[in-house]
Amino acid sequence: MTDAATAITGGASLSRFRPLAAPLAAAVFAAILVAVGPYLLGHYAINILIRAFFYAVVALTLDILWGYAGILTFGQAAFFGIGAYAAALIFTHLGFTTETIALAFLLAIVVPMICGLLVGWLSFYTGASPLYASVVSLAFPIVISQLIYSGGTFTGSSSGLVGYETFDIRTKTWFWIAGGGLVLAGTLLAVLMRSELGRLIVAVRDNETRLAYLGIDPNKVKIALTAGLAGIAGLAGLGYASFSGVVAPEITGFVFGTQLIIYVALGGRGTLIGPIVGTLGIELMSAYLSGDLPYVWQLIVGLVFVVVIIVMPKGLAPLLAGAVGRLLPLPRLASTARIVPATDPVATDKASIDIRDVTKSFGSLKVLQGIDLSIAGGELVSLVGPNGAGKTTLMRCLGDGAERSGGSVTIDGHDIGARPPHSIVGFGLGRKFQMATIFESLTVGESLRVARARIDGLSPVLPISDIALPATALAVMEATGLGDHLDREVRHLSHGQKQALELTMVLAMSPRVILLDEPTAGLTKVDRQRIGGALASLARDHGLAVILVEHDLDFVRTISSRVVVLHQGRILLDGTVDEVVHSELVKSVYSGAGHD
Repeated sequence: MTDAATAITGGASLSRFRPLAAPLAAAVFAAILVAVGPYLLGHYAINILIRAFFYAVVALTLDILWGYAGILTFGQAAFFGIGAYAAALIFTHLGFTTETIALAFLLAIVVPMICGLLVGWLSFYTGASPLYASVVSLAFPIVISQLIYSGGTFTGSSSGLVGYETFDIRTKTWFWIAGGGLVLAGTLLAVLMRSELGRLIVAVRDNETRLAYLGIDPNKVKIALTAGLAGIAGLAGLGYASFSGVVAPEITGFVFGTQLIIYVALGGRGTLIGPIVGTLGIELMSAYLSGDLPYVWQLIVGLVFVVVIIVMPKGLAPLLAGAVGRLLPLPRLASTARIVPATDPVATDKASIDIRDVTKSFGSLKVLQGIDLSIAGGELVSLVGPNGAGKTTLMRCLGDGAERSGGSVTIDGHDIGARPPHSIVGFGLGRKFQMATIFESLTVGESLRVARARIDGLSPVLPISDIALPATALAVMEATGLGDHLDREVRHLSHGQKQALELTMVLAMSPRVILLDEPTAGLTKVDRQRIGGALASLARDHGLAVILVEHDLDFVRTISSRVVVLHQGRILLDGTVDEVVHSELVKSVYSGAGHD
């Protein structure tokens, strides 16, 4: 089997697993520490750490949401508490048997996940604002706490549940169970975040708009992530309840949710190791200070938190990583990312986009009025016109069904209706924006792999390997030299390289119709010539229908097959390049208004 076939069929060579060496080595080291811990620590410290291990698992789930996906939430405490109460309620009211243990495990995972789906939907449904999501995450722990308080003897109300039968296990064994669970959770999440799917999670934080125009619904990603991590938090809650033999409403509330945020922020969010260090450190320090300094220990912990956040905004993790790197330098592993030709099926019908009587109004202001336009495969049609003519507004109406006030848009025979961008992309539409919409935290290779997610899927385990790209995307990469920067973070690219990357990401989806909004804005003359040649080739050599918004008539003249002039929301002229360039009507319009 060839390398390309291996990538397409999901196989992987041993070299693809090399990026997992670091987290697996860290897991082995952590497992050794857990194994010898009971023989080196006192009984009091062991008890504190067992509880802290369960808290640290919840902190890890918060780190994925906040540090990687950019979702600040106070709700992880509630999911933890639901899992704990699931065990305590069953053991209290149904007894402690093999059947009830199995039921407790099931409910501790399933109930938090169902609640996570509900919270995720309320927070991220289409149209919800980030502020609304924050309000939901604040309200959810309060609601769960009030339900427990109002549960009377069934939930134990404010006194909680205590005295229920649980596992008869020695403290040393609990240390191994809880510590092993933390090592396992940390390892699995570290593998996830280094995988192809993990790169998608980071892309959600970086640019949801670009994800939508790659055919991926970022809201669904966030909802699924919230639900999955809620199940992990609930399982940690079950372990906590089984070890402690007591649960109270406080473990579900807003205060504990805030403590988790402090653990993650102090340790370093977006690092995975940071939340573990922050949780264990604060829990141990608080346990000893509360006994020695009962009245000021919280003030001391608060001052430490403030100092660390001011001096080290990224938390303690970078400091620890630097120290480990100096003591145990590791060789830099070569990247396994590689570009290979895609084997996407070739469409036999001719690409087309039909625009009929499209209007756009903002109240009484009519921005677009009765736009009628048809573009077939092989055509590159440039939209030109003075500032405020409605060019970019028309592009938004073509890429997002909710933008139009009236009229219809049909792509390859599919009426887009009021569909959102991620759905319209499935009809063969690709859109590039004037300002490059890219994923600043990813590398070039990772960005291109995410761009292929709708077609090739993403592995939740394997890191980026072969990246299959169609001929159109390969042509742009060759023309711009982007293939030499696969391992470079996007934030370090030049402006021209970012523009080229966004265009390559759009073409990676094998679109039939492409919307380009000033793709050469801010580029040097050399870069403009390179991009211009690539754009002309898309229509001429690959049969795509291309709509280009541009204000430079000299640039338009060299690559366009037709030119459409917009003025005051209407089509003023639709003709050949020569007809538009020599039109006295167009000259009069441009002489009386500024350019885009």
